[in-house]
Amino acid sequence: MIAVGTTSVRALESWARDGEPQDGAWRDTSLFVLPGFEFRIVSGMVTNFHLPRSSLLMLVSALAGRERVLDAYRVAVAEGYRFYSYGDAMLIT
Repeated sequence: MIAVGTTSVRALESWARDGEPQDGAWRDTSLFVLPGFEFRIVSGMVTNFHLPRSSLLMLVSALAGRERVLDAYRVAVAEGYRFYSYGDAMLIT
């Protein structure tokens, strides 16, 4: 499954762990995705380039691998990509 955005990754992985609520109500998640995390449902994602030292960058690194992400960021900086919410995007598979 390819998720669109880090929030979708957290929602899908929370659902994969906790299942659907029996009462159908919305639920919060405290899932924090770090390198070493075992993904159960998401195998790729579309996301923008996140700021350094952010929890979002940690989530992306957990999925793609720290070194691959750092390499991609080096290229993005060299090519003048934009970062953060209205920045350029990448597909991670």
